[in-house]
Amino acid sequence: MDATSTPRRPSRLPYVTALVLMGIVVVAAWAGRDRYAGVTAGADAPTFAAMDLDGTPVSLDELEGKVVLLNVWATWCPPCRFEMPSMQRLHESIDDDDFVVLAVSVDAARPGEQDASGRVAGDVRGYVEENGYTFTVWHDPPGAIQQTYQTTGVPESFVIGRDGVIYKKVAGPTEWDSPEYQELIRRLLAS
Repeated sequence: MDATSTPRRPSRLPYVTALVLMGIVVVAAWAGRDRYAGVTAGADAPTFAAMDLDGTPVSLDELEGKVVLLNVWATWCPPCRFEMPSMQRLHESIDDDDFVVLAVSVDAARPGEQDASGRVAGDVRGYVEENGYTFTVWHDPPGAIQQTYQTTGVPESFVIGRDGVIYKKVAGPTEWDSPEYQELIRRLLAS
């Protein structure tokens, strides 16, 4: 470099390019934010389709205007089996046509088949009848409800109000007939 030349400044192009790319990523993330928002208390309950135990297609939309305890479970899940008697007691203790205990099994379609995670399905209808459960049981063999509700496993439950909003989310087993949950259900029925 001679004494009369000016020093060459580094190019700003890489910095400008990086800023533009970051802006694109931020805009894309903002536009798709609903896809990443968790299904939690305060969110609208997503609708889903399943089958009743007779194989008839059903949908959460059919329960619009009711208070729903939505439970995602499977016959092969010990914690699910642990909490189901308390769901039956809750179902019996709150005698109101506007309250539905809804247990959606993600077992494979037929007993003995493996589901997508390799678990062997039990006989959903037989299990329900053998244990005398009288609450509503649906079956979702593909387990689509788990993706729709972004569950992390089973059991996972959601208390949905008449307005379609989730008021409580519980991951893992619980005693559904406890005073806390009975009070929540009765308060939602009264609103």
